[in-house]
Amino acid sequence: MSTPRTAPAARRAAAAAIDARGTDEAEWQEARLPDHLPRLILPAGPVVVVAAHPDDEVLGFGGAIATLLAAGGVVHTVCLTDGEASHGPATPSARAQLAARRRGELAAALDELGDLPAPVHAGLPDAALDEHEDEARAVIGELLDATGAAVCVAPWEGDLHSDHEAAGRAARRAGRDTSTPVWSYPVWMWHWARPNDLRVPWHRASVLPLAEAVVDRKKAALARFISQLEPRGSSTAPVLEPQEIAHHTRTFETVLR
Repeated sequence: MSTPRTAPAARRAAAAAIDARGTDEAEWQEARLPDHLPRLILPAGPVVVVAAHPDDEVLGFGGAIATLLAAGGVVHTVCLTDGEASHGPATPSARAQLAARRRGELAAALDELGDLPAPVHAGLPDAALDEHEDEARAVIGELLDATGAAVCVAPWEGDLHSDHEAAGRAARRAGRDTSTPVWSYPVWMWHWARPNDLRVPWHRASVLPLAEAVVDRKKAALARFISQLEPRGSSTAPVLEPQEIAHHTRTFETVLR
């Protein structure tokens, strides 16, 4: 078992940034990122896409997945947790029910993107992935070896969410083990960052323009994550509020290489 890497104070600060009012999508649109960043060239070989939770891969890289599949590419996915902690404190039974629900939502979402193999589910603990990075590294590494992946794509290590960052670190280490290049996709960055934010390595960023049909596929896939789109209680907002969905249904996606 890996030793914990995210201190409680850092975890609380990150959660506060994610829970705070975020950057409006209109501000990102005004930044016109596709006019200022280089265009991403997708790899010709198999791609392995890593997610910390069911929905990360669709939010951050779903358009690229659909684009690759439409061009005859091969994509494999691995989900490290089942996202059972997304609704806060709950009984073990309730968490197990949510985990099963989220696995089903992910399967339906990936079907919307195209013809994909069933995702690999690592079943590691949600909200504690930074304590299980060695296990995550091993799962990712096995899939990279088995598929002969040309590229591994994972959540960005600077995304602030501790599980996303742990997934990114595990992927980077697995990529190093297997000599596989690793790209990163941001998820919560669009919420807490601003255009030209110095915390973001823009020099590593590239954009992938998405065809209208691909954007439609991605929207249909995101609509499958009902547990994340509906209120979590009488006074608790959804995990993915409309403004967050707006960040991830643009006509392009951004990758950090």
